[in-house]
Amino acid sequence: MSFMCYMSRLCVIFSLVIYTSLIHGNEDLFESFIQLGPEGRGNDQLVKNWHYVKKMSSSDIPKLLETMNKTNALGDNWIRAAIFELLNDSGKESLPDEEIVRFIKDKENEGSSRSTAYDFLKLMKPQIAVSLIPTFIDDPELTLRREGVQMLLNQANKLENKEQAIDAFQYALGKAREVDQIESASKSLESLGEEIDLPKRMGFLTAWKVIGPFDNTSRNGFGTTYSPENNKMLLDSVHRGKNGPVKWQPFSTSDRLGLMDLNQPFGHIKEVLCYAYTEFESSSEQTVQFRIGSKNAWKLWVNNRLIFARDEYHRGATRVDQFILDGRLQKGENQILVKVCQNEQTESWTKQWEFCFRVTDESGTVINSLN
Repeated sequence: MSFMCYMSRLCVIFSLVIYTSLIHGNEDLFESFIQLGPEGRGNDQLVKNWHYVKKMSSSDIPKLLETMNKTNALGDNWIRAAIFELLNDSGKESLPDEEIVRFIKDKENEGSSRSTAYDFLKLMKPQIAVSLIPTFIDDPELTLRREGVQMLLNQANKLENKEQAIDAFQYALGKAREVDQIESASKSLESLGEEIDLPKRMGFLTAWKVIGPFDNTSRNGFGTTYSPENNKMLLDSVHRGKNGPVKWQPFSTSDRLGLMDLNQPFGHIKEVLCYAYTEFESSSEQTVQFRIGSKNAWKLWVNNRLIFARDEYHRGATRVDQFILDGRLQKGENQILVKVCQNEQTESWTKQWEFCFRVTDESGTVINSLN
């Protein structure tokens, strides 16, 4: 073997070793993203492998996005940082936009991963990103769907013909899933003379039976099991409240956003709690989301199963869909019980004792009760 042939073969072997090392290094880095957990779990390994980012190119971005399908929110943030670093080093012209577009269009990818891919595409190739917006109108990922709905609202706002504008806003309202866009479309339709039943459109449960007040001195009532928690189906029974016997009473709201103001049936009182009960008739057994808003401490049970409990008071305002909880409905009647607590604070911003509640699917599409 000649010396030149020997050196050529040696170069090939050396290149293969380097390539194999880089592949293994990248895989170690990807696994580090996946293994990140709470309380710093996996941070040391990720820091150890981070130098492999410097050896990547923008062609590795699709693989990083695919890795986001397997990571938690912490891993997502680190991957975004890695992509930013790659783009800063290589420039926008090197973004593999065709692969990014395919990734965004593939709904088998996680919604958060597709949304991140779109954000980078919008940053680096805005014209291509804009061309995708019409495809987002029915997207299951709400951040992308929002882009599509906003396009519809913008188009409707430009229409001078009243009938065309009404049709356009009605279409946008049917596609909207986020509260501000639903309100925007509704107000525009009302300004054009259309009547919109917003509580019904958004699926708020507005008719309940309530009972109270029960004692919440020193905030101890949150963890106390009062009789309605065990006997909620006995709606004609008398219970021992904070100041004497109490009974279930009907209470409903006409508030635009379904807000149940509990000061109305019970008065502006402090260190108390109450229960609200309603029934939801489901057409089938199905996975749903229970969406509740409240600035008070609360607990939610569905069919005697505790779904969630939040022991916190007056942090911010009550917002629609403030808390989104995964759950299930059984076919037929479902029993929903909410416990809402009021604490001892007397400042003006602590007077609210309230909640709003609705049921949707995972995309935010309203699921209405049959009853």
